[in-house]
Amino acid sequence: MAQIFSKRANKVPLILLAAVTFGLIGAVGFLWYYGSPKFTDVGYRPKQPVPYSHKLHAGDLGMDCRYCHTGVEKSAVAMVPPTNTCMNCHKMVLTQSEKLLPVRESFASGMPIEWVKVHKIPDYAYFNHSAHINAGVGCESCHGNVAQMEVVEQKQPLSMGWCLDCHRNPDMHLRKPSEITKMGWTPPKDQLAFAAQVKKEKHIAPPEDCSGCHR
Repeated sequence: MAQIFSKRANKVPLILLAAVTFGLIGAVGFLWYYGSPKFTDVGYRPKQPVPYSHKLHAGDLGMDCRYCHTGVEKSAVAMVPPTNTCMNCHKMVLTQSEKLLPVRESFASGMPIEWVKVHKIPDYAYFNHSAHINAGVGCESCHGNVAQMEVVEQKQPLSMGWCLDCHRNPDMHLRKPSEITKMGWTPPKDQLAFAAQVKKEKHIAPPEDCSGCHR
């Protein structure tokens, strides 16, 4: 009786197994990258109700982050400035600018400007700005160099893995208090020695267990 299948048919199961295996690996890799915050969140820059330029204010004019984001050293959150803060200057500067019309209307009506949040931490994760600022972590480590941004965008994934990487080794992010808000900061040559001293003096031991961020 003649054989229905040739000898080459014996390789079909192996070929199918290899195809399924590589297909699964490819699918996992695809979702691992394109479904991660590094791809989905980094680069997010929503349109704001007022075209505020951080490059102009924080960069060209050299305004300190804390002038607008007050209380960041004491508060868990970095406050979005009220309209009154904007009008401290804009009562006298660009008083007829069409771009600033929403600011003037907000000031006159008392209704806050509906800024769109850029950096979002999930509700199930706890983050305290003051703890990081007082430890010596600069604004730039998480937010990027906003002094160069016309429109603020998310520069880091803010994922659990990204946070843990820093908690496990924060040395290259620790600065002197006077340099916390400095943009374009680069670690000095003695950074590791400085970081070791700061961690010892301030008893810095970032939590790596679940309860550190999930409370």
